[in-house]
This record gives sequence, C-alpha cells and structure tokens, in this order.
Amino acid sequence: MEQTFFNFDKRLLSLDTEIISDLKGQFEKIDSIVQYNQQKVLSAFIKNRVSETHLGISTGYGYDDIGRETLERLWADCMGAEDSLIRHNFVSGTHTLCVALFGLLRPNDKMLCLTGRPYDTLIGVLGIDKHVDGSLADYGVKYRQVDLKEDGLPDEEAIINTLKNDNYKVAYIQRSRGYSLRPSLSIERIERLCKIVKEISPDTIIMVDNCYGEFVEKKEPTEVGADLIAGSLIKNAGGGIAPTGGYIAGRSDLVDKCAFRLTAPGVGREVGATLGHNRELYMGVFAAPHTVGEALKTAVYCAALFSKLGFAVTPSADEDRADIIQSVILGNREGLIAFCKGIQSGAPIDSFVSPEPWAMPGYDDEVIMAAGSFTLGASIELSADAPLREPFAAWMQGGLNFHSGQTGVLLAAQSMLENGLLTL
Repeated sequence: MEQTFFNFDKRLLSLDTEIISDLKGQFEKIDSIVQYNQQKVLSAFIKNRVSETHLGISTGYGYDDIGRETLERLWADCMGAEDSLIRHNFVSGTHTLCVALFGLLRPNDKMLCLTGRPYDTLIGVLGIDKHVDGSLADYGVKYRQVDLKEDGLPDEEAIINTLKNDNYKVAYIQRSRGYSLRPSLSIERIERLCKIVKEISPDTIIMVDNCYGEFVEKKEPTEVGADLIAGSLIKNAGGGIAPTGGYIAGRSDLVDKCAFRLTAPGVGREVGATLGHNRELYMGVFAAPHTVGEALKTAVYCAALFSKLGFAVTPSADEDRADIIQSVILGNREGLIAFCKGIQSGAPIDSFVSPEPWAMPGYDDEVIMAAGSFTLGASIELSADAPLREPFAAWMQGGLNFHSGQTGVLLAAQSMLENGLLTL
C-alpha cells in the first residue's frame, strides 16, 4: 500500500506489501468462488424474469405482492432450496432463527444441538441456564446439546449415540463459530452431519443457522441434506445493501410452518407489505456474492498480518473458509480494546467514535463493538466485536470492499502499535 492519507508506520506498510504478494493464490481461489456464486445468482434473476414491476411498493396487508413472491422464489433458487421466506420485517438473525424454531417445534418436542452451546443471543430463545418468559422451554420444548470435541469439531460418535437413545424433532447445527474459537463448519462437514442424522432418524428435521456462511462456498447446507436454513440480511445475504431483514429457506412444508409463525396460522406468507424495500432486497441479493468475496479477502488479509505480528489467529490465512469471521487472539483487555478502536477509526461512519465495553443485552459479559456502518449492526460491513473475557479474542468480519477493509485492519495494528501493545 502506498502511503497516502493515513499515517501508517513504514514497517507496517512494508509488511503489507509482503502480505499482498503472498496472498495472490488465496485471493484467486476466493475470486473463483465469487464467479461461480455470482453466475448462480444472475441465473436465478433471469430464470425468475425479474423486471421493474417487481421492485414496486405494497402497503397494508400486502396481498399479491408480485415482487415479494418472486424474490422468495429467486432466493430459494440461490440457496438450492424448494422454497424460501425472505422478509424485511425479520428484525435480526436471532429473530429469524427464533421464528424458525417456534415454527418447527411444539410442546414436549425435543431439540438436539449438534454443535455445542449456541451463540449467546439464542440462549434466551431456548430458555437454557435460566427461565426466560416466552422461551421455547417456557412452552415445554426440551433442549439437549452434544458438546464439541477438544479440537472444536462436532463429536460424531456422541451424536450417533444420542440420536439412537431418544427421538428428536429438530437437529440443530450452528455453522459459524459465534463467540468461540472452534472452527466454523464447512459444507462438507455439514453434509456429513446430515447423513449421520438421516441414517439414524430420518424424520428428524435438520436446521442450520447459516449466518455468516452464505456464498462463502459454492454450495449451501440445503444442497447437502439440511431441511431448513436461516440467516440475516444484514450479514452476507443482503450484500451490504439490504437495510434490515432475514430469510428462511428449505422444504416447502417447513417454510410454510415458519410463515404461520411469522404472521398468523392460516395466513402465513400471503400477507406482508414490502413498503418499498423490494428494490433494496433485490439489489442486496444480487450484490451478495461479490461483497462476501471482499469480506473474505479482508479476513484472509487480517489473518496474515496479525500472524506476522506474532498473534494467534483462527482460521489461518491459508485455510479454507466456511464463514466470513476472523478471530484474532489479542491476549489481554487492553489489546482487544485498542484493536477495536483501530477498526472503528477506519469506518466510513462514526470514525471519530471510540468504542467502549458495555453490558449489552443478551450477553453475559461486557461486550465491545466496533461498527461504523451504513446499516446499524450490519456485520457484512467491516466490524469487530468481542466479549471482555479470556482469551480476549476479537471477532472481525465484513468489508464492503477489500481496499477499505485492508485499511481498517492496518489501522487496528497501528492503534495497538501506538499503545505499546505490539512490537515490530
């Protein structure tokens, strides 16, 4: 990188030049995946004959919104699924997952999580650890999990034994790592888990939390055996353009059950005014494969730079990826805070704001978040966040374009350097 608008240490710039040269092979691999997925999305637009008519506005009940209905068929094609529910009125990924789980599960049903403890914000939905009014536990749904092995991967033997000993309505898989250092799950590994479940319990519904994973590989979980997937439109699937929303995709009968939960039994997907959001959602879906590729390049670059600076990172720069998240283990509270402040200083929005740890709802520890984004909380845009607890790792994700992401990562390193928290 040429020294221009930012006062980077010359030694950091020298490392940057070296790293960019080293990463050419990884970037070419990412570009190959982007090309495949972009063609897949473009072909879905063409197949579904998208026109200006589909970008219009509906109000009130939203009956017969041709734009909404076509978008849901298009998104199902993108995900290799029978059907989908893609709506701006899913308020978050957690809300989307909650709607899906409540759509599938009934009182006294049993749910088995195959990937250990779920992401923090889902704990309240499940009602584990403590009573939460309105949780699945409050409705009599029984939850069990199979803990991960020491290497952070699913314990297949324990999963097999657990499935043989009881009947489970839903087998749940979290693709991304959440606030843990375990590996994210590749499509190949998800396919293996799906085969295990279906061989032992063919009627069990396999649901995958697909957040952060869309378009990272050439296939989606619904193409390798998952019955249902769900995710957020302010992560990968919305391409940095969708201002809010989420999606559910999979078997038509299951998507219908989720639609009845989203609106009302007997009404389901037939209602839901789009209020002018169709254009943004279509544009977001179209942009998503490319934007995900830029986020992946930013993550790979971050791994390479901080590894060179002596920090443990996961995944490493040369590993195949299953999501857009990059973990950097900073080792102490001060390093984590300085890293996040550096990321924030490179944001297009609120670069002047200094992030501080705070007691964020839904989390057990103080959390620090760096996110100067056009869409509030959009983690397809460059952001970093972490709970303030051992091993003081930052989880960085996003980047609408690589060159701004690259600058943000360098600013994180510069911030740590200026605070005496790394050496060159």
